[in-house]
Amino acid sequence: MDNTRNGANWDTVIRPRRGWLDIDIKGLWRYRDLIWLMVKRNFTVLYKQTILGPAWVVIQPLLTTLVFTVVFGNLAGLPTDGVPKFLFYMAGNIMWHFFAQCLTVTSETFVKNSKLFGKVYFPRLVMPISTVLTEMINFLVQFVLFIIFVIIYARRPDSGVHPNFQLILLTPLMLLQLGILGLGFGIIISALTTKYRDLAMLVSFGVHLWMYATPVTYSASMIADKYPKLLGWYMLNPITPIIELFRAAYLGVPRYSYGYNLLSVIVTLAVLMLGVILFSHTEKTFMDTV
Repeated sequence: MDNTRNGANWDTVIRPRRGWLDIDIKGLWRYRDLIWLMVKRNFTVLYKQTILGPAWVVIQPLLTTLVFTVVFGNLAGLPTDGVPKFLFYMAGNIMWHFFAQCLTVTSETFVKNSKLFGKVYFPRLVMPISTVLTEMINFLVQFVLFIIFVIIYARRPDSGVHPNFQLILLTPLMLLQLGILGLGFGIIISALTTKYRDLAMLVSFGVHLWMYATPVTYSASMIADKYPKLLGWYMLNPITPIIELFRAAYLGVPRYSYGYNLLSVIVTLAVLMLGVILFSHTEKTFMDTV
């Protein structure tokens, strides 16, 4: 393309990218202000025309935790590794909710933003990254509430809550991995739904099923006790070691080998790589199919 054609001098020339793994990292950094603007927009859209507004960030996990405590803790009588039922379910709930929201909202990237993508150019990964950052902020609010309850229960000598401060130092890595995992699965689904719309209808249902294959409403120790031969397969679920490590850090429940966490990290990086490749390939032609 001739930049001086008709006497015009262009500052930037946008050309189609052909590689499968052709990510404009420098472009993402240049558009970092746009990422934060999108985070602000996400908050505005999410709580617009609501009575309680951002208070729902706190109300939702509390109500869900109470339901889990009554149904799975009291009625079903599932074991909680010797720690208070409310804390046990809240720990699993806030971690799962963070992952599920990252996955679900990110999976709609191309479909929900097709009009915006068709009007202006910017690195398309801006949208899913801003989604993960939005959910990270929501999680941090819930996390503060969780810490308050941990402190209250830990002050009771008979509560069974014994935080492991060495494992607590790993919290940023746990959150980073969980966010990357949600981002990776989300962009894989978003890339596929540009051609297969019915896949989007299965996302919510699939996420709910996935929750029951993850130790959110029960402990992994129950699987180890009843089905010891299946424990290795069960730990292939990359979210399982993260939630178990989180509970071990803040509640003091028994933890499993770090080998499972290493395996979870490998799966997470593989999912992210696959997601980035599919997303990079799809963004070149998605306007023709959406």
